[in-house]
Amino acid sequence: QMDIGQNFTLTELFMAGLLPGLLMIIILALWVAWITRNRVSEKTSFCWQEAVDAVRDAAWELPLPLFILLGIFGGFFAVSEVAAVTALYVLVVECLIYKEINLRKLIDVMSDSMQMVGGILLILAVSMAFTNYLVDAEVPLHLFEWVKENVDSRLTFLVVLNLFLLVLGAILDIFSALIIVVPLIVPVAIGYGVHPVHLGMIFLANMQIGYLTPPVGMNLFIASYRFNRPITELYQATLPFMLILLFCVVIITYVPWLSLWFLEP
Repeated sequence: QMDIGQNFTLTELFMAGLLPGLLMIIILALWVAWITRNRVSEKTSFCWQEAVDAVRDAAWELPLPLFILLGIFGGFFAVSEVAAVTALYVLVVECLIYKEINLRKLIDVMSDSMQMVGGILLILAVSMAFTNYLVDAEVPLHLFEWVKENVDSRLTFLVVLNLFLLVLGAILDIFSALIIVVPLIVPVAIGYGVHPVHLGMIFLANMQIGYLTPPVGMNLFIASYRFNRPITELYQATLPFMLILLFCVVIITYVPWLSLWFLEP
């Protein structure tokens, strides 16, 4: 949907997300290391035999990421099909190879999964209803018409874009945003001199924060349901991480090299 302006490939989009993803991982890891610096934990010495045993025990799990990447880049699966293929792979391994799940237990697992899926579908239904209202009211279109008329500089546009995407991520799921908003923001962003690949990273960095913010915050609802914790407690616990991710979004936005390093001469 973003193939407007300069041409790029799916491989280049994956490459563009490498450094921004590492940036988020490193900063989040440093934060966790800092807040747990005074926590006393039991230390154990490294044992090569235990490492070899662990690799042997995970022999069927370790090829899974490679299987997914080869399936996508080899053209065997669409990105949307990978989840189903992965679930089938895990089901075969657990039931036929490890034999940790028998038929009766499999039925219980499917029942528990369907309860969670039902909760997710309710959230998606409400989200899609709200999305349809926004589309009918032409809210995104009016917002970007205002931006084109009132924003002159590229830096100001990026500030407004981030604020808009953060609000959008809080009220829409990412799939709806891809369909509704991306066709609107791409030509405007290109007009302000933003590379479409860089714009893609800005979009994803902002929208993934939406999984932690109310009222949709799908990841929080799933975690609340799965671990039986109040949603307000999860909001409070994730606030520091959300602020760190916002800091990362600022860096990704105003340091285009992080997303375009592989395109530089």
